[in-house]
Amino acid sequence: MQTHSFENIFRQYDWDTVKNAIYAKTPADVENALNKPRRGLDDFMALVSPAAAPYLERMAALSMQLTQQRFGKTIQLYAPVYLSNECQNICTYCGFSLNNPLRRKTLTGAEMLREIEAVKAMGFGHVLLVTGEAWQTVGMDYFSRALPVFKQHFPQLSIEVQPMEEEDYRALKPLGLHSVLVYQETYHEEDYKKHHPKGRKSSFGWRLETPDRLGRAGIHKIGLGVLIGLEDWRTDSFFTALHLDYLQRTYWQTRYSISFPRLRPFSGGLPPKSIMSDRQLLQLICAYRLFNPDVELSLSTRESPRFRDHLVPLGITTMSAGSKTNPGGYAVAPSSLEQFEISDERSPAVVADMIRSHGYSPVWKDWDDFGA
Repeated sequence: MQTHSFENIFRQYDWDTVKNAIYAKTPADVENALNKPRRGLDDFMALVSPAAAPYLERMAALSMQLTQQRFGKTIQLYAPVYLSNECQNICTYCGFSLNNPLRRKTLTGAEMLREIEAVKAMGFGHVLLVTGEAWQTVGMDYFSRALPVFKQHFPQLSIEVQPMEEEDYRALKPLGLHSVLVYQETYHEEDYKKHHPKGRKSSFGWRLETPDRLGRAGIHKIGLGVLIGLEDWRTDSFFTALHLDYLQRTYWQTRYSISFPRLRPFSGGLPPKSIMSDRQLLQLICAYRLFNPDVELSLSTRESPRFRDHLVPLGITTMSAGSKTNPGGYAVAPSSLEQFEISDERSPAVVADMIRSHGYSPVWKDWDDFGA
């Protein structure tokens, strides 16, 4: 039986050709894209191009209008819960990298319950479970035990862990798995290899095909994204849009989200190759919204409070709040090493009040109620 594969689509594109096409876009191309009721991949190129920078206010107004039409005046809140910092990969940008000397920690069942109590007390109904990529320690056996524990307390469970087999995702669905985030980090294959020299994550193709395995497994929502700063952000974002477009056409019953992690400092430090300003990040968020009115757009606490406040009405639908990026960071081991530094350290209650001050409603769990 022939299975669908994004790699077949991906191989039809050349990175430098795409990059040159984006940077060659003109103001006329941008205006043409803005005047269309529906926009395609070529329009997305124009909207992320340098030529679109003077049109940012118009893009933001359209983005706000489309977002309110589709999602109303709501912002979904979630909390990342780090279960383990054990990892068998070397990644140049990550605090959990195998070659980074730190005390490794994986939460036990009792420690999970302490974290659950702390996160529930803040009001969350949606958690994102995060681990490093350590197959022996935090593989299917661990996830099969952890998910039912969290499912007793939270209506929606998302995971951000190592890419797995299709049958693994199928097995986790009945245990409460609702959505899976899997970032390609960068679609530049040669640079990907430089940043992932050791471990299973070094396989570019295996990671690239993960959303296909998720789609075939019938996972309710798939999260995509790149680590902004590893390569040219405009080109990486085009390939993310290409990936999203393919997935929506192929697995049309699945929902999708895009995240925008910008490279942040950690205890090893990798300077960004490509710097993205706040205005450029806003441009990218608006470009995604104009390209795809239905996709969920998520912003983490990597970003500053002022910037996150500004983005509430302009296209974002989901935010983390009160985040801890270390295992047991809420109750068990607050001082353990973080994966990366956060910028917005406000409590979830303060973030919720900020959202209300914009005339929006904070939503503490995912849009639908699956067996809550």
